Amino acid sequence: MTIGFGEKTIHDVCQQCNVDVNAFLAVMNKLKNNTIDSIGSISSKEGVASLLKYLKNSHRYFLDYQFPSMRRSLIDSIEMQNEIAFLVLKYYDIYVEEVRLHMANEDDTTFAWVEQMLNDDSTLSESGQLLSRHHDSIEKKLGELKKLFLQYYPQKDNNNELNSVVIELYRTEEELRSHCLIEDNLFTPAVRKLENRQKQNRVKQSEELKDINEMPKTDLLSEREKEIVACVAKGLSNKEIAEYLFLSINTVTTHRRNIAKKLSIHSSAGITIYAIVNHLVKIEDVSL
Repeated sequence: MTIGFGEKTIHDVCQQCNVDVNAFLAVMNKLKNNTIDSIGSISSKEGVASLLKYLKNSHRYFLDYQFPSMRRSLIDSIEMQNEIAFLVLKYYDIYVEEVRLHMANEDDTTFAWVEQMLNDDSTLSESGQLLSRHHDSIEKKLGELKKLFLQYYPQKDNNNELNSVVIELYRTEEELRSHCLIEDNLFTPAVRKLENRQKQNRVKQSEELKDINEMPKTDLLSEREKEIVACVAKGLSNKEIAEYLFLSINTVTTHRRNIAKKLSIHSSAGITIYAIVNHLVKIEDVSL
């Protein structure tokens, strides 16, 4: 989301930027107040998609901007001929590489799996360990890097540049911690909620399909009864069916009673599904 939003409301800005407003507010509450009151509202595809986009952009921010920028500042502030300085820079590069590998693994496994789930419910599989996190190692290594600066780096007459790098390390540590909190406390629960809901929907759809497949076959019905079933599926009333088939309303009512008894289907919606499955009507002719 870009700045320069003028007098627009949060809802307007989120809509303009294609961001789910519930996800945006949840992230803001988490970062500002460390609360998760909004977590219950993040279980929609739109919310998960917005969180996913946010986390992926965060990866790009750290890897493509923040860490390279800090490295340039570090090189400008240290004396490269100093052995301690060289080791500090080397440790920094090792740390950044570890973060890069961690984030690349998330992009290629966890985030890729979530994108697949968002794009195609039918490919849904168990998340397993995909949503597990290993953030402790990253925070520990960053703490060691700060310790190297604070305890072992030789002082100079003017340490303003080096002090600036140390302050930047602390700021980056806080940003990484916030990033991890969003992943662990908002994104992961939201994904699991969505996953469970989609699994329930798939089970429900499977049961409905089973019920449809177990419906009685059309050979139980007479040709006249099939005609009436088709008319019901098209949304015609008993009076309209009677006029269309040149029957009395009483005759239509009797046929419908017999159809319900033969098929054990007593609703118009059930009759409509039966008619479609057994090719008595085309789906485009059905009154929905």
